[in-house]
This record gives sequence, structure tokens and C-alpha cells, in this order.
Amino acid sequence: MLYSFEDFSLDTARRELRRSGALIALQPQVFDLLEYSIRNRERVVTKDDLLAAVWHGRIVSESTLSTRINAARSAIGDSGEEQRLLRTAHGKGIRFVGVVREQGETVRKLAAIFAADVAGYSRLMGQDEVGTLRRLTACRAILDERIAACRGRIFGSAGDSVVADFASAVDAVQCAIAVQEALAEEEQMRFRIGVHVGDVIVQGDNLFGDGVNIAARLEALAEPGGICISRVVRDQIRDKLSYAFEDLGEQSVKNIARPVRVYAMSAGGVLSLPPVVATAVARKPVARSTAPRLSIVVLPFANLSSDPDQEYFADGITDDLTTDLARISGSFVIARNTAFTYKGKPVDVKQVGRELGVRYVLEGSVRRASDQVRVNVQLIDAETGAHVWADRFETDRRNLAEAQSEITGRLAQSLNLELVRDVGRRIEQEKAAHPDAQDLVMRGWALYHRPRSAAGTQEAQRAFEQALQIDPRSVDARVGIAAVLLVNLVGNFAPRSNSSLPRDSARTEQLLLEAIDSDPNNSAAHSNMGLLRRVQNRLTEARIEFEAAISLSANDAYTHGQLAWTLLFLGQPGAGLLQAEKILRLSPKDPSIWGAYLILGWCRLLLSQIDPAIDLLIKSRAANPRPWVAHFGLAGALGLNGELDGAKAALAASLNLNPEVDSLARFRAYRPWGNPQHWALFEKTAAAGVRQAGFPDQ
Repeated sequence: MLYSFEDFSLDTARRELRRSGALIALQPQVFDLLEYSIRNRERVVTKDDLLAAVWHGRIVSESTLSTRINAARSAIGDSGEEQRLLRTAHGKGIRFVGVVREQGETVRKLAAIFAADVAGYSRLMGQDEVGTLRRLTACRAILDERIAACRGRIFGSAGDSVVADFASAVDAVQCAIAVQEALAEEEQMRFRIGVHVGDVIVQGDNLFGDGVNIAARLEALAEPGGICISRVVRDQIRDKLSYAFEDLGEQSVKNIARPVRVYAMSAGGVLSLPPVVATAVARKPVARSTAPRLSIVVLPFANLSSDPDQEYFADGITDDLTTDLARISGSFVIARNTAFTYKGKPVDVKQVGRELGVRYVLEGSVRRASDQVRVNVQLIDAETGAHVWADRFETDRRNLAEAQSEITGRLAQSLNLELVRDVGRRIEQEKAAHPDAQDLVMRGWALYHRPRSAAGTQEAQRAFEQALQIDPRSVDARVGIAAVLLVNLVGNFAPRSNSSLPRDSARTEQLLLEAIDSDPNNSAAHSNMGLLRRVQNRLTEARIEFEAAISLSANDAYTHGQLAWTLLFLGQPGAGLLQAEKILRLSPKDPSIWGAYLILGWCRLLLSQIDPAIDLLIKSRAANPRPWVAHFGLAGALGLNGELDGAKAALAASLNLNPEVDSLARFRAYRPWGNPQHWALFEKTAAAGVRQAGFPDQ
């Protein structure tokens, strides 16, 4: 919705406030307060209303509430004395009294649309339904992988058809070539592909309009194993890709008013391309013109200190820089876990750029002796290997936060970007933090990010607890303790300690409320609050918290995954699937990739897409065999598929890892999260599957 008043406009879809077209920066809670007041302008909004809508029922102080109201007034050129737009009704609340015009905005964008389907699919199904479905599943796995490798996003998939959008025509056509080359040996199932660039209407995660329709019509004109593109696509790739497309002239297509100029490549033309095309796409090369303008990976900083135990300190600086850079407007930052796969290895920055699809690589080193720290940092052009910018900081320990903030600011300046959010950390808070407490926080996060184990988790909690004792004001220590406590509350890896659940839940809530009250823009605090709300089965509140965290740190793969689980429990596995797919794009080499495969597998399972669910859950189990819930989900999928021996073996593994879940009733008690829609889907799929393998109800 777009609200207009005086010379202001408030866009709820983009979460933007503008005055005469100029963007006005707002904290998330100030935006929510202003939006809620405008939306309910026909009445006085009470304090309880605001606490429920903006703070989701949490108790906040009067001073915090007054500060947010004053900030909202200031943003719209109002004041407590004038009250021209936002008026106080003493003893009752506030009311927005300005004249407002509402407009339901249609959001459009330009996109490269890729449409594919199977030639003669109905005939194939009539001849061999089971065999055709199995071949389609195998082909879809290849097709989906190629789309992801070329930075595409699938937004439509029904039966044998797939529709995806890309940021550029180059990516879409390279993907089409890669798909047809990869599927060339599949003689019984041939795909036709159409590519068009055009204007589309955005509605949630879906795209509509002539841009999509023309791509679908082009696909119908392609021969099996071939590709058809429109003239606008040909014009955009002509000087970038040396592919020969035949001009078929103008073609009249169904439901499109004007003829479309069509260019085609036959199946033989695809196969005649040099082999380097296929191998290049398989290695995911990215042309400089198609990578996002500010796309970057922060490689693990080298520890040049004489003490090897200071490794965690260099890792902590890498983490903080990754977080700070993710807050730059328009940035795409590779997730920390993927970046750390390069730790301790010789690095060719050009190869890194090709593998991860980024324009820039940030690398550096840290040398620490006592309280003295020297930080060297270099920004490198990933295409040429040339140094774009370099700097060195010599500082004492107490100035490290300011040094990190300065690095982020200089990077933003050198790349000619506008910072629209706070650089990440309250510098004044950091000045007051005790350096030893910050050391412990960094050590705690280093331990937390290691492969999960009971000993490692306990050690991380001890580090965070010591940090909080030294500096009782530390927000990071509070968030760290809460994150560790939530590992036990979720219970994916081992049976929970039920005796401590109420105590841990209450303490986690207190820590996170204090953290958010001190730093409302701390994305990690919101993300962990979302996980706590999900554990409490307050799913709508959980979704709101995760969305708030993503608005503060859009490239946080972990939070995207947690939001996907929440959508699954809300009975929306399709929406959860789309959210979970973002994890693989943000962190394709994540050592915790098992988590992405796990949520993807469960979403597919509850969507009754059994073969893809089996493949994904097997991948999750192979990447990490310790989470019992992966074995349980796999048992359900295999049971539905009639593979009872495999289902029984998976159930045995689940019971071995978590003996508490020995019946469906105990499963629901152990993981009680979900609304009626979720449990109905669970009953039809996972529950039905494990019953086939002999798993009892009680």
C-alpha cells in the first residue's frame, strides 16, 4: 500500500518513507509505529495497541515509547508542540490526523524470463507413467541445478514446466545452453526452452504479464532439445555471447497482440557448440557485466600473531566485516560459512570470483601483540586481480570497533555506494565495552560456528557467560548466550534436558528482550527471538521477527532458513521452499549445508513431491548424519514411496539418535510446532509414510 500525505509518501511494500521523492531513513520500529498510526487513523491508537503491533506484545519503557513517537514526528516534519499530523490524546494515546490518500501500488520490474517444458509429455505419461515421472525427477534435478548455478530463481513449476527469472539475458541464455547440453543424452525426454526479456508484474514471489507469456510462447516454438529467444534477447547477448541463432522472422503467438521476432537454435546447433561452453557453465563462471554491482566475499583474515591461539580473533574480525558489509545498500555478500571454506588455502582471487559469482574479494591479515593490533586489508577486483583499494590500521585494542567501522565506510565510499542503514554496531556502546569481554564474545562465536557438539556448545556458553560478567551491558554476549540455549530448546541433535526447558526458555526470553531494548537494530537478536517464538509455537510472531532480522541483514543465510521452517509450520511449504532456496544462493559452500537440504527436503515432503524429498534428505544425511529429524523425514518419504526396507533403516537411525521420539504421539509432543494446516499436511505425508514402515501412533 502507498499512503500519501502533504508532500510525503509511505510505501509499505518497500518499507520506505519519502519526502518529495527523497528517501528518509527510519528505524524499523519507527516505521512500524508510523504505518500503524496511519492505517488506523480513524481512531486513537492506545499504548497497548502500539505494544502489540510494533513490539509484538513485549513490555517497553515509557521513555522508549516516547522516543519512537518523537522520532516518527521528526521524520514527517512534525513536533510535540505543533502536533500537525501526529496528535496526542492525553491519557488515551495518539492519532494520525493528516489527510491521507491510499493507492494500491502495482510493482513492476524488467526481467529475463526462462520457460521450459517437456516435448510430448502427455504422450510419454500415457505410455509409461511411473518411468516418465522418474525421468522427469532426474531431469528436473539437473535443470534446477543449472538454473541455480546461473543465478536464476524458479517461480513457477507445474507438471513438466519450469519458469524462472534471471537478472540478465546473458545468464538466462547461458543457462538454456547448459541445460540442453546436460540433457542431450536423455533421448526419451527432450526439453524445449524459450527466453524473453520484458516487463513483468511482481506479486509476492510470483511474476505475471506479457513478459512471462511471451517466454512461454517462444518455448512452444522451439524444437525438442532446442532454444528460441526473442529479438530483445538477441540484441542484448549479440556482443557478449558468440552463439548462432537462426532468424525465424516475425511470428504471431497466442494472446499476444503484436508479432514477436523469433530466433532459434536447434538441438543440433546446441550440440555443435564447443565443449568449453558446457564446462564453463558447469564451473559457474560469471561475466563481469552480469555479477551484481556490489558483490563481495570477505575471505578469512590471516592470523599473523605469534600466538596461534589468537586465530579466533582474526576470525571474529572477518565475521564482523561480513556482517557490516551486508548492511550496505544494494550489496550481495557471500555468507561467512562459505567464505571460511577457503581458510588456510592458497587463493587465486580470479578463481574465487568465478566460483562465487562476485566482483570483489576482500582479504586481509591481523597481527596482535598485547593491546596493539595491526590490520591490513585489500579490496581486489576479482576479474583482473588488480588492487582496487588497500589500507592499514595500527590501533590499540580499545579502538578496534572504530577501525572496523572505518573499513566499512571507506569501502562504501570507494565503491560509490550510499549507506542507508547504520553501519551495524553502536560505536558509542563499543567504546564502553571492556576489551576482554569483547575477546570472550569473539571466542564464543568462533566456538558456536564449529561443527555442533555438546562440548563445543558448552564451551561457547562459558565464553559468553564470562563476557557478560565482565561487561553487564554487552548486547553481543546476551545474544550469544541465547543462541546457545536455543540449541537445547530446539533439540535437533540429541534428546533435550527437559528439566531445564522452562528455565532456559525464560532466561532466553529475558536476554533477548534486553538485547533488543538496548539495540533494536541487532539482526541476530531478532533472528534468535524468532527462533524462540517458534519454539513457543507463536508462529506468526516468529515470522515477524525473522522478517525484521532479514530487513536488517538481508544476506543472512541462517535467518532465511529459520524463516523457511516457520513458513513450513504455518502450513505453507511452498512459500518455505522458495525461502529455503535462497540459502543455497547465499552460501553454496556452507559446511552446514545439511540444514539447507533438510528444510528443502521437508518442504518437498509436505508438498507430496516424494522423489525430490528423498534426494534432498539423503543429501542432508550425507552432509551431517547426526540430526535425527533428517532420518525421520527420510523414513516418511521412503515409506510413501514403498521403499520399506530403507524406511525402516532410517527410522532405526532416528531412534538411535533420539530414543525419546518412539511414536507419532511423542514426535508431536517433542516438536509441537505447527498450525492445523501444517499438521494436516504432516498427517497425509510424513506420518502416513512412517506408519507404512511400522512406526506406532502411540
